Amino acid sequence: MDKIMLDEPALSEHACIESGMPDEHHKEMPVQSLSHFDTNSKRSPVNVNGVRSQAGRRWLVLGSSLLLSVWGINEMHAVLGANNMTFIQYVFLVLFALTFSWITISFSASIVGFFLVFSQRRAIPKRLMNALVGRTAVLMPTYNEDPDRIYASIEVMATAIAQAGENKAFDWFVISDTTDPDVALKEEACFHTLRERLGHSINVYYRRRQKNTARKVGNVTDFCKRWGASYDHLLVLDADSLMEADTILELARRMEADSDSGLIQTIPQLINGTTLMARLQQFAACVYGPIVGSGLAWWTHKEGNFWGHNAIIRTQAMMSAAGLPNIKGAPPFGGHILSHDFVEASLIRRAGWSVTIAADLYGSYEECPPSMTDLAIRDRRWCQGNLQHGRIITAKGLHWVSRTHLLTGIMSYISSPLWLMLILVGLALSLQAEFIRPEYFGDEFSLFPTWPQMDAARALSLFAFTMVILFTPKTLGLVSYMIHSPLRKSCGGFFMLIISFMVEVILSAMVAPIMMLIHTGAVFSILMGQDSGWNPQRRDDGSLPIKHLIYRHRWHMVAGLLLTIAGYLNSLALLAWLSPAIVGMLLSVPLSMLTGSWAIGHFIKRCRILSTPYEKEEPNILKAMNETRGIYDESVHNAPDLVVTASDPKCRARHLALIDPIPLRVAGQVDVIEATATMKIYDANSVSEAVSYLNKQEKTYVLGTPDLFKALSNLHRYTGISHGFS
Repeated sequence: MDKIMLDEPALSEHACIESGMPDEHHKEMPVQSLSHFDTNSKRSPVNVNGVRSQAGRRWLVLGSSLLLSVWGINEMHAVLGANNMTFIQYVFLVLFALTFSWITISFSASIVGFFLVFSQRRAIPKRLMNALVGRTAVLMPTYNEDPDRIYASIEVMATAIAQAGENKAFDWFVISDTTDPDVALKEEACFHTLRERLGHSINVYYRRRQKNTARKVGNVTDFCKRWGASYDHLLVLDADSLMEADTILELARRMEADSDSGLIQTIPQLINGTTLMARLQQFAACVYGPIVGSGLAWWTHKEGNFWGHNAIIRTQAMMSAAGLPNIKGAPPFGGHILSHDFVEASLIRRAGWSVTIAADLYGSYEECPPSMTDLAIRDRRWCQGNLQHGRIITAKGLHWVSRTHLLTGIMSYISSPLWLMLILVGLALSLQAEFIRPEYFGDEFSLFPTWPQMDAARALSLFAFTMVILFTPKTLGLVSYMIHSPLRKSCGGFFMLIISFMVEVILSAMVAPIMMLIHTGAVFSILMGQDSGWNPQRRDDGSLPIKHLIYRHRWHMVAGLLLTIAGYLNSLALLAWLSPAIVGMLLSVPLSMLTGSWAIGHFIKRCRILSTPYEKEEPNILKAMNETRGIYDESVHNAPDLVVTASDPKCRARHLALIDPIPLRVAGQVDVIEATATMKIYDANSVSEAVSYLNKQEKTYVLGTPDLFKALSNLHRYTGISHGFS
């Protein structure tokens, strides 16, 4: 086949246009071993207590959790009848032990968190004021997200940093893994708008990978290897992230002030939620989140965790210690590590750096899924990534608290099938008592019968205590707002805060059994070998057609119906006990429709129900972002399509300046997409004709391949391209 002839003038047209990225400074990022670790390679701390946590914190939180767990398990053992338990009762006891012990840790940590938050809100925030000497790369990874949101966020954050006089310490990067050609062109249009508006004073860059190998972790790793050596720190964001300038500066200053700090994670607050589901998450994160988060940050101390975004990382720690390996085998348990953040934090800590959670920094924001369906899609991917940690938790050299974080991630999804099994085994116990004749005399000779035992009063007391354990974090969050006048007023006052609390508790209780079934289904699909894939998230309206909702929730309704029948056949008392779970399952379709509706959510918002302080007094950074977004929305609408980009000299030159360099093709190795796209361009007589031949995947490939894009562009100069076989 003849080679496509390239038009040389096209090479000079973009010579004066600034490249999308700065000069590369390559440095290796060695892949870390999970099966071997040389303790001699662990760095020595600069400060005496630089990576040493206070043991008393662990004794207080985990010790009290252990005592509560032992007491609760012993009580359940007594309830079931300690001396003559059946096999089903033993199964029930084990399931209870696992689920009860799981919630006691949050209970103990939230009590500590309550006092921490109480003291923080009464004190003047402590902030460092030293001038920054290092350089920080702010990374905004994106995958088929709305470009207007991304670039508006970067502009307002970068502008705020510049106003603080520290713009020279930060460079801003959009590192794209977008696979939709239309979205990719919109990203470029918004990037040019951003450069035109801020490029004279702020360094902003854009790079889109041709192939999104290893997903987000591959995206960040690619940046580290090619540009990371030029920066002291990485501030990793997400496509929906937004941070106050004071928070960004404080993170950088804390990193510079502590030579042993490897990673500092903020606790993001949820914003911009309008649907009822988004508002439920937003209210919970705002009112209860600081209590739980502060308690977690306190007891984990120097062995904190990483949640993948809104955190600053020392580049040296990241590149020397957190290069992730591929797990042996195929997905879902093998291949690339999906939930990379927990693992990266564990490896950074293993190498001798501290990992902390800055619970006292509040200017960190993100958005949340708008519906149960979107929540399920996101959780399916998270579930696979967290279950994958089962093959990492035994890695050599990890700190035991880091292993606890990995176990916590696993349990956050395994707990759902455990709760479901607990319900089913409890139902089996009731059915056994109702329909199966008890054996009063066993196989061994006895003059006296063995009477079935069940301590009803003790069971009721244990149930009440379990509810206290479960709802204490929520209650303490509510109390913390009640006693703080500015926060109480920002949520609508005493009565509106109580109403919001009750709405959140009731709706969350109805949604919980549905999410339990969704997570259970996700766990079993992963165990059956199904991979989650990688889909972009919706962030605004969560409404879906009724047919889609019925299909999505069909098995949830069936499960609710079966539990209703089983409970009714046994006794009305059992049916009443099961009713909290049953109601949510039976009403899963209308509940999903209600909580995902933008209109209903907007009405609830106008009524000040589930209000948060960020709605009463919108943060300046959020207000500026919403105002600036219109500028980039216009850029999105005016973005040239592929035909215009390849035909117009200016658009062509600007795009060529942004194409990420790719390695030369190895002789004999042919990419099917590249070969197909090449043939289609050969067959066309014009740019528009060639574009009409290309499918979505091929268009994306052409946009990211210099030779193919130049070949497509050359079609506008010629009536045809010679082709044939030599």
